[in-house]
Amino acid sequence: MALIDFLSAALLIGGGFFFFAGTLGLIRFPDIYTRLHALTKADNVGLGLMVIGLAVQAESWAAAGKLVLIWLLVLLAGASVANLIANKALRKGIRQWKQ
Repeated sequence: MALIDFLSAALLIGGGFFFFAGTLGLIRFPDIYTRLHALTKADNVGLGLMVIGLAVQAESWAAAGKLVLIWLLVLLAGASVANLIANKALRKGIRQWKQ
């Protein structure tokens, strides 16, 4: 295996770790706001690492560019949806968790 294969594998494993951490945050955190934060941040980083891991294995610059474009669209959609959910929760009177 070439060095690029090890780099790609490491990035994909790192991305999987961030997806796992985001899912764990979704399950373990106490309120909707901290859950949204954990899910959006961890999933965006996880997807970014996966995209980079796949882009280094891409056959052309066009394929790598498409992967990056998909990642940017997911970033935009994730941030927009998280904002909508948090605003709706605030309007419904769901309070933030206090220790």
